[in-house]
Amino acid sequence: MDPRAERTIESLLRAAEPLFRQRPFAEVTLEEIAADAGVAVGSVYNHFGSKAGLHAALVERALDTDRYFMDLAYVPGRSPIDQLYAAAAEYLAFYLANPEFFRMLAFPSDPGSYPAGRELADRLAASVNEQNARMVEAIKLGIDTGVLREVDPDATATVLWAAWNGIISLGWRSDSLSRTDDELAQLLRVATDLVAHGLLVD
Repeated sequence: MDPRAERTIESLLRAAEPLFRQRPFAEVTLEEIAADAGVAVGSVYNHFGSKAGLHAALVERALDTDRYFMDLAYVPGRSPIDQLYAAAAEYLAFYLANPEFFRMLAFPSDPGSYPAGRELADRLAASVNEQNARMVEAIKLGIDTGVLREVDPDATATVLWAAWNGIISLGWRSDSLSRTDDELAQLLRVATDLVAHGLLVD
């Protein structure tokens, strides 16, 4: 790809990130995205086809980035429990490196408010399920090898995922409930400890 085109695409994606987070899709205009990116409105159409295309590209990038971090957790040879702790740590790393992407995936706005957005919402949910399935497999492996007691793997994975999202969201609070990056890491470990020690065979 032409370097100039690559720079324009990057500028548009960076400009669109906070705008789509701060306001509903319908309220964000191509004019303000282009203005913040320092390019002409026509650049959006040239590279993404439409505002919906730009939004979809942004969500796809967020999904790819999340998948990269999760791949670092679920590696062959790592025990099921170690995979759970690693997944919590990598999820936090994903948030710290890409806070806008984390919010987009963990607390999405309503992409279903426009026709193409409904398909995008389904794609986002499918990706979350895909990542949770890896956690489910780790829990199942722990049960099969006698490390973990019999539990509902799907429900347990959902509990962990939801707990991690809630904990990480403390990082952007502006009141006394806000937590530092180090405190978030400690809280994630505590949450995983609570589940892990509840699962471990005596």
